[in-house]
Amino acid sequence: MTHVSIATALRQQRFLTLDGAMATELETRGADINDSLWSARVLLEQPALIEDVHYDYFAAGADVAITASYQASFEGLARHGLDRAQTMALLDLSVLLARTARDRFLQTDAAQSRIRPLVAASVGPYGAWLADGSEYRGDYGLTVRQLVDWHRPRFEVLAAAGADLLACETIPALVEGEALARLLDEYDVPGWLSFSCRDDAHLNHGEPMHEAAALAQATNAVVAAGVNCTAPQWVAGLLRTAAAHTDKPLLCYPNSGETWHAPNRSWRPGTDAAGFAELSRLWVDAGARLIGGCCRTTPHDIREIRGVLAAYNSAT
Repeated sequence: MTHVSIATALRQQRFLTLDGAMATELETRGADINDSLWSARVLLEQPALIEDVHYDYFAAGADVAITASYQASFEGLARHGLDRAQTMALLDLSVLLARTARDRFLQTDAAQSRIRPLVAASVGPYGAWLADGSEYRGDYGLTVRQLVDWHRPRFEVLAAAGADLLACETIPALVEGEALARLLDEYDVPGWLSFSCRDDAHLNHGEPMHEAAALAQATNAVVAAGVNCTAPQWVAGLLRTAAAHTDKPLLCYPNSGETWHAPNRSWRPGTDAAGFAELSRLWVDAGARLIGGCCRTTPHDIREIRGVLAAYNSAT
């Protein structure tokens, strides 16, 4: 198995395109994700659909695919009747689907002019398994040690599942960032830390972004840092703050600007934002080198981002 590092990919081209939302595309294609497992339900019921979404994001220009393991946890899957061995198999499957989609894409003519894409295994936050929106608040009331202990079983499986790196994402609070940083260093696996933020200076739980950037800087195994599942209008300011406190490559994959309403499991309209092509230029100027989309984004958005970043790559 050939692994490609973020550092190697960024030497091959200065900017990388990340993929977009998984759940949005699954819904568009008819999958029912109205469940506490969210897109992880499709891992159980229609795994081939997930592979097809990964493939379509590669075809749209993504250099990195993020697996559908965000909502897949031992506790969440046990609530749906899966035992430990079945959960481990499902986590492995989430990585295999992205790798298989990559293998399919690498056989196409379009792939011949592209770098080899990477697969990032998603490590979602503690709040995701609660399915009550707390991943957008971070008000768990848990210590770093408690969060390390909760994340460890899934982290261990995903670290050995054959991905190129781990995507520790949608982190709403510094305490959870510290827990995931400890695990990255303990297992000595490359990964990124991506925080979810409530404005242009603070994580959702309230800690300043500069502390999150400093945490990433101090963690040897962190290969990139930034923000995701954050409203587009906050991203440039967050990136500028991060750039002043870390020299790690910066990433961003914001949502569409809509907000999640947990009680009735629906999206509410957000602040109007410019298209992703225009926004990507702003984020490059603010220091981002890896750019994609999160909730409610599509292959069309990733194609727009790819077009912008390809122009920057050609100019460098």
